[in-house]
Amino acid sequence: MLIYKVVETSQVDDLSLENILNTWTAQGWQLEGIHFAMREASRRPGMAFVTFTREEE
Repeated sequence: MLIYKVVETSQVDDLSLENILNTWTAQGWQLEGIHFAMREASRRPGMAFVTFTREEE
């Protein structure tokens, strides 16, 4: 059975995203994708949702 994990972060910088990716892939999760929520007044994203999957029996 395929299960999903969603990690939400408001710190959208390279080090924070790297830490999330390294932490969860080390636990056996595979990256599904990264989705950014943009702020209206800025070109930088205000939040990111990092999704992972893995197979479980």
